[in-house]
Amino acid sequence: MARKAAIIGGGVIGGGWAARFLLNGWDVAVFDPDPEAPRKLGEVLANARAALPALSDGPMPAEGRLVFCQTLTEAVEGADYIQESVSERLDLKHRVFAQIQQVAPDVPIGSSTSGFKPSQLQQNAANPAVIFVAHPFNPVYLLPLAEVVPSAASDPALIERVKEVLREIGMFPLHVRKEIDAHIADRFLEAVWREALWLVKDGVATTEEIDEAIRMGFGLRWGQMGLFETYRVAGGEAGMKHFMAQFGPCLQWPWTRLTDVPEFNDDLVDLIAGQSDAQSGMHTIRELERIRDQNLIGFLRVLKERNWGAGKVLLAHDARRRAAAPAPVAGDGPMEMARLTVLPGWIDYNGHMTESRYLFAASETSDAFLRHIGADVAYVGTGFSYYTAETHILHLGEAKLGDALTGTVQVLAADEKRLHIFIRILKDGTPVATLEQMLLHVDMGRGKTCAAPAAILDRLRPIAAAHATLPRPEGAGRHVGQRVS
Repeated sequence: MARKAAIIGGGVIGGGWAARFLLNGWDVAVFDPDPEAPRKLGEVLANARAALPALSDGPMPAEGRLVFCQTLTEAVEGADYIQESVSERLDLKHRVFAQIQQVAPDVPIGSSTSGFKPSQLQQNAANPAVIFVAHPFNPVYLLPLAEVVPSAASDPALIERVKEVLREIGMFPLHVRKEIDAHIADRFLEAVWREALWLVKDGVATTEEIDEAIRMGFGLRWGQMGLFETYRVAGGEAGMKHFMAQFGPCLQWPWTRLTDVPEFNDDLVDLIAGQSDAQSGMHTIRELERIRDQNLIGFLRVLKERNWGAGKVLLAHDARRRAAAPAPVAGDGPMEMARLTVLPGWIDYNGHMTESRYLFAASETSDAFLRHIGADVAYVGTGFSYYTAETHILHLGEAKLGDALTGTVQVLAADEKRLHIFIRILKDGTPVATLEQMLLHVDMGRGKTCAAPAAILDRLRPIAAAHATLPRPEGAGRHVGQRVS
């Protein structure tokens, strides 16, 4: 039975939370008195459905059920987790918490607050121990960070359970051990924002020039190495001590105006807004969101390939999901082994998925099958593996950007040394390509074929026997140029 998350406040952040939970298999109940909330959240969810699956290299769980509730009470009844994302007003949050705890006094309540400390949120609460900060970053459905901030009144065991819930939906819970205004990340953002306002106000730079300085320079470094690791590298072979000695005196120089705030008036607002309109006004907000999401997907995929930074979180989430999923079985048809989403980098000049990516999709599918029979990375580490000796690919349809693909395997034949398989790459249940492959079991040290061990054959043979009863695929055994019947 699916667990239930209650989302109180369905704006950009609340909608992102709703999408994150839904696409990870939770049922979600939303309460927001704004009559436009279903439309707004629907647009966020559409972005999430197009983006989040592209980060996964395995099957996504069945999407949960979304309901919009007429009352807060209805939304939180039966909830396993509650996320508050209402406006940044402490009195409003206190009223929301009081109403929630009349119905669900012991359910964890995370607050998306950007600045309030948990001790402030807990004031006069019926059960302060279950209220804490769970501060995410937009878009919540893609960015993994959630700053989890408890107070001295928080229940430590509950906080640990909450962190596990966040990991289960693919997030990175950063436990902030000491509560402070604006937590960790927003304090950095406030410093950068304040300095940027001064640069625009003083006519030093435009909004576009400031954005270019970030996205063409240090923003790229920070996104994959953070602050201190970046500066450690800057220190050269001598490391951080050398960097501190070289640049430490700069802290005394009048480089910034962080202790001063520009007067926030209509003139400043008009100046910033006018430059921003000139910079980005040719795009709608939804267009900018989609551009942002596709860029983030590409960036995160690269980090995932390198098992670095946020990519580690994605790999761990895939592994967790893979371990929890029921093992594929050789039942009435080919075995589903992989699910993929067509990414921007997979598209050729015709707007279709390029040939190399069909081979990649087949490789992901066959690798998943090899893992299933025990020929995984750990097995390769012992000096043995299956090598692909021959592949024949037949293109039957077209795959385009954002399409969801499924890879299935049918074993045509198997013995001690050889594995003959037929892979289908499906879109909406229809093959867009098939690949027939012959794999050989190899002693990598000797560079020669050899018999697979009993542990692998004991898992492979029952699958081969079950698949022997299936109809032989129409495309099996084809040669190049043979007409499609």
